[in-house]
Amino acid sequence: MRTDYVQRFVFERLAIRGRLVCLTGAWQRMIEGRGYPAEIVELLGHTTALAVLLGAGQKDHGRVTLQVRGSGPVRLLVADCTADLKIRGMAQYEPAAACDVRAAIGDGRLALTLEDLASGTFYQSLVPVEGATMGEIFVNYLARSEQRPAFLALHADDAALCGLLLEKLPGADESDAGGWARITRLAAALRLADTVNAQPYDVLVGLFADELLRVFRLYPVEYHCPWNPASVERVLRILGRPEVEAILAEQGEVVVRNEMCNHEYRFDRAAVDAVFA
Repeated sequence: MRTDYVQRFVFERLAIRGRLVCLTGAWQRMIEGRGYPAEIVELLGHTTALAVLLGAGQKDHGRVTLQVRGSGPVRLLVADCTADLKIRGMAQYEPAAACDVRAAIGDGRLALTLEDLASGTFYQSLVPVEGATMGEIFVNYLARSEQRPAFLALHADDAALCGLLLEKLPGADESDAGGWARITRLAAALRLADTVNAQPYDVLVGLFADELLRVFRLYPVEYHCPWNPASVERVLRILGRPEVEAILAEQGEVVVRNEMCNHEYRFDRAAVDAVFA
């Protein structure tokens, strides 16, 4: 049974579309070895679920990056997802007593960046953090930036993350005046934790049993943050040998940490000589 997926669907007789995401192995690889406490796992999981739900709608060579910067204990949540559904992400935080999402983030802003990796062009939208949960924060973002009603449910723990996004499209009320209220009421009854061990088609058909659905094929999602010493070596060459030699003399080795991928690259004397050979 595949559980690292995005499932897209539309309601045939309603101007409403949706996406269901469920990640297990990809999510576990993303947080492996980071030692995040449960509340950070949940917040980063929600952020990652949102990035995947948005990434599933991007064109070829596109990438979605979602960032939440705050003034509270949680300084940064960042997750990105490419159009071919490769994910990565991280959190920066200060240890603190347990608190709700609003207090953990404090005053902050949400940044959504849509990037074309082929051309290097990008579009970024910034809005204040408004809401008591990540779901509320993002729904408020959609209302501000796209003036589009949305329903969003999120779940995340150290084993899995799940999300359900519904979007009300133009003309929805003309096709069925009560359709949006009916669909969102049904969606609110879904326990996302139950989707981890279920086929997404069965989940959707069971949840919206009286609606005519068009369900598309599953799109696989994977964690992609490869070990890439060559890129770090390029950075050291740009930095220049005198600067690298100074670090080596002071610290005995040059250590470069990639926070996004949780990788640490170490260069001793022999490795530095090889870089500049």
